[in-house]
Amino acid sequence: MRSIEFAKSKNWNSFWLETDPKLVVQAFSNQDIVPWQLRNMWSNCIITVSNMNFIISHIYREGNACADAFANIGLTLNAFVYYYSLPIQIRSDYVKNRLG
Repeated sequence: MRSIEFAKSKNWNSFWLETDPKLVVQAFSNQDIVPWQLRNMWSNCIITVSNMNFIISHIYREGNACADAFANIGLTLNAFVYYYSLPIQIRSDYVKNRLG
């Protein structure tokens, strides 16, 4: 939900969200599986993506080492961080990804 809000704040019209939890992908077609505490925020996200060229897909974390490394960094943060260049912790995964 935060990534969708971020995309909206940047006025992005096209957005492709890849996620490891299949439940997130399923929630886009069945909002009943979203916990009631998150429903209002989730509904706002659904409205946002309906006005975008939006794709959501499932990918196992092993299939995207860069995203997995970013997620691990994110677990250590206490605030929102925007990177303007690739963090040093991600560079080796990025090179491996580029080389196939």
